[in-house]
Amino acid sequence: MKFSTTFSDAAILQELGQRLAQLRLNRNLLQDALAAEAGLSLRTLTRIESGEPSQTVNVLRVLRVLGLLENLEALVPPPPVSPLQQLQLQGKSRKRASRPAKLTKLAKAGEPAAEAVAEPAPTWQWHSE
Repeated sequence: MKFSTTFSDAAILQELGQRLAQLRLNRNLLQDALAAEAGLSLRTLTRIESGEPSQTVNVLRVLRVLGLLENLEALVPPPPVSPLQQLQLQGKSRKRASRPAKLTKLAKAGEPAAEAVAEPAPTWQWHSE
Protein backbone atom coordinates (compact mmCIF):
# COMPACT_ATOMS: atom_id res chain seq x y z
CA MET A 1 0.00 0.00 0.00
CA LYS A 2 1.34 3.41 -0.94
CA PHE A 3 0.53 6.22 1.47
CA SER A 4 -1.80 8.88 0.15
CA THR A 5 -3.41 12.03 1.48
CA THR A 6 -6.80 10.42 0.92
CA PHE A 7 -6.17 7.80 3.62
CA SER A 8 -7.41 8.37 7.15
CA ASP A 9 -4.99 8.68 10.03
CA ALA A 10 -6.19 5.33 11.34
CA ALA A 11 -5.44 3.62 8.00
CA ILE A 12 -1.95 5.11 7.88
CA LEU A 13 -1.23 4.06 11.49
CA GLN A 14 -2.51 0.57 10.70
CA GLU A 15 -0.20 0.24 7.68
CA LEU A 16 2.77 1.67 9.57
CA GLY A 17 2.19 -0.76 12.43
CA GLN A 18 1.96 -3.72 10.04
CA ARG A 19 5.19 -2.69 8.33
CA LEU A 20 7.03 -2.37 11.64
CA ALA A 21 5.72 -5.76 12.76
CA GLN A 22 6.84 -7.36 9.48
CA LEU A 23 10.30 -5.78 9.77
CA ARG A 24 10.57 -7.12 13.32
CA LEU A 25 9.59 -10.61 12.16
CA ASN A 26 12.01 -10.47 9.22
CA ARG A 27 14.80 -9.82 11.73
CA ASN A 28 13.59 -12.72 13.86
CA LEU A 29 12.91 -10.52 16.89
CA LEU A 30 10.24 -11.29 19.46
CA GLN A 31 7.97 -8.47 20.57
CA ASP A 32 9.23 -8.57 24.15
CA ALA A 33 12.88 -8.47 22.99
CA LEU A 34 12.27 -5.45 20.73
CA ALA A 35 10.25 -3.71 23.43
CA ALA A 36 12.99 -4.24 26.01
CA GLU A 37 15.72 -3.03 23.66
CA ALA A 38 13.67 0.05 22.75
CA GLY A 39 12.90 0.79 26.40
CA LEU A 40 9.16 0.31 25.93
CA SER A 41 6.57 -1.86 27.58
CA LEU A 42 5.29 -4.84 25.63
CA ARG A 43 1.82 -3.26 25.63
CA THR A 44 3.16 -0.06 23.99
CA LEU A 45 4.88 -2.03 21.22
CA THR A 46 1.73 -4.10 20.71
CA ARG A 47 -0.30 -0.90 20.33
CA ILE A 48 2.16 0.52 17.78
CA GLU A 49 2.12 -2.67 15.71
CA SER A 50 -1.68 -2.87 15.81
CA GLY A 51 -2.00 0.68 14.50
CA GLU A 52 -3.19 2.38 17.65
CA PRO A 53 -2.01 5.96 18.31
CA SER A 54 1.23 6.27 20.24
CA GLN A 55 3.66 8.98 21.22
CA THR A 56 6.17 9.88 18.54
CA VAL A 57 9.10 9.17 20.84
CA ASN A 58 7.94 5.54 21.14
CA VAL A 59 7.92 5.10 17.37
CA LEU A 60 11.37 6.71 17.18
CA ARG A 61 12.70 4.21 19.72
CA VAL A 62 11.38 1.30 17.66
CA LEU A 63 12.84 2.75 14.46
CA ARG A 64 16.22 3.21 16.18
CA VAL A 65 16.35 -0.43 17.30
CA LEU A 66 15.32 -1.63 13.83
CA GLY A 67 18.03 0.54 12.25
CA LEU A 68 15.52 2.70 10.36
CA LEU A 69 16.00 6.05 12.09
CA GLU A 70 18.16 7.35 9.24
CA ASN A 71 15.18 6.95 6.90
CA LEU A 72 13.46 9.90 8.59
CA GLU A 73 15.71 12.13 6.48
CA ALA A 74 13.61 11.16 3.46
CA LEU A 75 10.38 11.65 5.39
CA VAL A 76 11.15 15.23 6.45
CA PRO A 77 14.09 16.60 4.43
CA PRO A 78 15.76 19.81 5.64
CA PRO A 79 14.21 22.85 3.97
CA PRO A 80 16.42 24.61 1.42
CA VAL A 81 17.54 28.16 2.06
CA SER A 82 15.51 30.56 -0.04
CA PRO A 83 17.32 33.00 -2.36
CA LEU A 84 16.05 35.90 -0.25
CA GLN A 85 17.52 34.34 2.91
CA GLN A 86 20.85 33.84 1.10
CA LEU A 87 20.96 37.53 0.20
CA GLN A 88 20.14 38.54 3.76
CA LEU A 89 22.86 36.28 5.15
CA GLN A 90 25.44 37.65 2.72
CA GLY A 91 24.81 41.19 3.88
CA LYS A 92 25.50 40.25 7.51
CA SER A 93 28.85 38.50 7.06
CA ARG A 94 31.77 40.15 8.82
CA LYS A 95 34.35 41.74 6.57
CA ARG A 96 37.01 42.59 9.17
CA ALA A 97 37.70 42.73 12.87
CA SER A 98 36.90 45.92 14.76
CA ARG A 99 39.16 47.82 17.14
CA PRO A 100 38.57 47.84 20.87
CA ALA A 101 36.46 50.85 21.93
CA LYS A 102 39.27 52.60 23.90
CA LEU A 103 41.67 52.50 20.94
CA THR A 104 38.98 53.89 18.66
CA LYS A 105 38.33 56.85 21.03
CA LEU A 106 42.05 57.66 21.34
CA ALA A 107 42.54 57.48 17.59
CA LYS A 108 39.61 59.83 17.02
CA ALA A 109 40.99 62.28 19.58
CA GLY A 110 43.92 62.96 17.27
CA GLU A 111 46.52 60.45 18.34
CA PRO A 112 47.81 58.10 15.64
CA ALA A 113 46.44 54.60 15.97
CA ALA A 114 49.93 53.12 16.43
CA GLU A 115 50.54 55.34 19.46
CA ALA A 116 47.10 54.84 20.96
CA VAL A 117 47.85 51.89 23.20
CA ALA A 118 45.36 50.74 25.78
CA GLU A 119 46.64 50.73 29.35
CA PRO A 120 46.40 47.41 31.15
CA ALA A 121 43.73 47.16 33.80
CA PRO A 122 45.03 47.51 37.37
CA THR A 123 45.47 44.21 39.13
CA TRP A 124 43.40 43.58 42.20
CA GLN A 125 45.06 42.38 45.39
CA TRP A 126 43.80 41.28 48.79
CA HIS A 127 43.80 43.97 51.49
CA SER A 128 44.51 46.76 49.04
CA GLU A 129 42.85 50.09 49.71
